Amino acid sequence: MQKAIITGADGFVGSNTVQCFLDNGIEVLALDILSTPRRLKAQAGFQYKCVDISDVQQLNEVVPFGDYDTFVHFAWVGSAGPQRTDYNLQMQNALNTVECMKAAKLLGCQRFVCAGSIMEREVEAAVHTQGSRPGMGYIYGMGKHIAHCLCKSVAAEIGIDLLWPMITNAYGVGELSPRFVNTTLRKIINNEPLQFTAGTQNYDFVYVTDVARAFYAVAKDGVPFKEYLIGSGNARPLKEFILEMQQALAPNNKPLFGDVPFTGTNMPLSAFDTTDIEQDCAFKPEVSFADGTRMTMEWLKALND
Repeated sequence: MQKAIITGADGFVGSNTVQCFLDNGIEVLALDILSTPRRLKAQAGFQYKCVDISDVQQLNEVVPFGDYDTFVHFAWVGSAGPQRTDYNLQMQNALNTVECMKAAKLLGCQRFVCAGSIMEREVEAAVHTQGSRPGMGYIYGMGKHIAHCLCKSVAAEIGIDLLWPMITNAYGVGELSPRFVNTTLRKIINNEPLQFTAGTQNYDFVYVTDVARAFYAVAKDGVPFKEYLIGSGNARPLKEFILEMQQALAPNNKPLFGDVPFTGTNMPLSAFDTTDIEQDCAFKPEVSFADGTRMTMEWLKALND
């Protein structure tokens, strides 16, 4: 791997991945829908182009054939917030992903690396349980799962190496979405009540710079047509993560467990296994949950100063 195209490059995970690739000597063409990036900075080996990937023709117009060997795809509308339940939008995301992979092949890329989600596994468990009634919150994961299924068949047909890293729960400095860690840290900062489910469901979190390192490792050394779980390697009940965060950052704000009903699917710890990415790609995370949440809270506090 020498030169990579990265879509959704100015997003939370995308921007960190761009920087990781550059730090490892990979030239990067960063694509995003914004005319001017908010997170990305000009530096050696870096190019930025404003592209709406829903119009695949734009890719053919702005990217020269044969210049790039790897295509990393993050662009996905509605990964957080109310748009996660918009099935038309999530279905379009899945179709856009397939078209980007086909475009990558036409541009001469040998490898297509797409950001999957642990929610794909939750979806399978929820949908295929007899009598289950999965809520609308699963629509985002369904979109990712559909994209995965479609891409695997099409990749085999057109002859491009598909690699599918699946993120558990990314968090860290730079995240502005209402996801779990970010929301909980804001409650701690504002001294609000910490109310949760019973917290018995298994979970995992991974700091954003480790996510970026994992994408680099998979793009470089991953085995084609395999999926790789990106996590801490230490999945456990959510309650344990909450207590670790609370005791380190808000020892006087006692969490209340069971005040919020849990309506999701509790997956076995085996669903969070990271053996494949450790063995194939020599990847292990570097940032502990305690350090990652501390750095993130310090950054959130600085935003309000």
